[in-house]
Amino acid sequence: LSVTAPLQAQAQTKSKKTLARPGVKNIVLVEGVRTPFLLSGTTYADMMPHDLARAALQGLLNRTGIPKDAVDYIIYGTVIQEVKTSNVAREAALGAGFSDKIPAHTVTMACISSNQAMTSGELQVSGRAAVVGIQRDLNLFFCAAVGLIAAGQCDAVVAGGVEFMSDVPIRHSRKMRKTMLSLNKAKTLGQRLSLIGSIRLAHLSPELPAVAEFSTAETMGHSADRLAAAFGVTRLEQDEFALRSHSLAQKAQDGGLLEDVVSFKVPGRDIVSKDNGIRPSSMEQLGKLKPAFIKPHGTVTAANSSFLTDGASAVLIMSEEKALAMGFKPKAYLRDFVYVSQDPKDQLLLGPTYATPKVLERSGLSLSDIDVFEFHEAFAGQIMANLKAMDSDWFAQTYMGRKSKVKIHVVVLLFGQENIY
Repeated sequence: LSVTAPLQAQAQTKSKKTLARPGVKNIVLVEGVRTPFLLSGTTYADMMPHDLARAALQGLLNRTGIPKDAVDYIIYGTVIQEVKTSNVAREAALGAGFSDKIPAHTVTMACISSNQAMTSGELQVSGRAAVVGIQRDLNLFFCAAVGLIAAGQCDAVVAGGVEFMSDVPIRHSRKMRKTMLSLNKAKTLGQRLSLIGSIRLAHLSPELPAVAEFSTAETMGHSADRLAAAFGVTRLEQDEFALRSHSLAQKAQDGGLLEDVVSFKVPGRDIVSKDNGIRPSSMEQLGKLKPAFIKPHGTVTAANSSFLTDGASAVLIMSEEKALAMGFKPKAYLRDFVYVSQDPKDQLLLGPTYATPKVLERSGLSLSDIDVFEFHEAFAGQIMANLKAMDSDWFAQTYMGRKSKVKIHVVVLLFGQENIY
């Protein structure tokens, strides 16, 4: 749940009135920044994930002015891990100049990794500060940070996320890996020659990271296409929604509203200061694209889907008491969160439909108490299917155990399929 700047004062007043709980420490978001999100294979192509995360951390330090030694913990969330820096949070923190005495860990939870990192951190805040970051699943970091503070272990946490789709780990085949490991153990020349002689051409075939879900062998795009069909979301509706998304994003960028973006110098390249995946088009151009997943009659295309992105983010989360003592003005109060899980085959992308009423009920709120809802748009069809599910009494009664529909009518979206933000 998030609010835009014009609604911030009103939302904070409402939150304090309706959500403050006796004996529960207030947790606040002080500041958040991100690198520009770029299409994979473009300007960031020669970097590494921890480079992007480091840039986000340094951007946060510069913007807030918080001393590095005020940070108690650093957490990052990611989906596809770089083998050389499996704990990307630690490497990014060291690269950003944080003390080697500050703990750091990395979490993963698919596309909500960054949120998981952030909410975990909230449980540890007690008397100092913590930094939380995330890779692709930018949502996972949020969970970790919140947890650290709520548990009284930390007073300030920096949470963020990073994902780097320009360079993913590609392995040798399993048979080739087994042969290479056996070569390391071979003690004689004869043993080595025998193992080398057993290598066949097929063993040299690379093993690419799976795009499909492991449990269903289905790509997310294929799942989105089936979901859109199940809820009767047409190709025209999806293209119109996608065009709206890119048009609004372009207006926000041109109007200087994306204040969370921090510029930085890419080694050997120019200074990067803007997202490069925002591309408003026309309905005519969108209509010319062929289905990307279910062919030839699918409705999900490259244009009404989010793009693969490189980027990183970082946010400073603190206990309210510590933030005010250090002279910070909170931008938001973090009141509650929930995680839900559904059938990975037919309801993989229906998380918002299940999570929205659940978090409101946990907090004792109704839809009328919320000014703005913000949902991540991985696919236009996915968002529209969720909106239709929320507006269906039948779905609520059949699948959610509710008497009536949720009735959500407002949504904000965009900026690429990443778990960075």
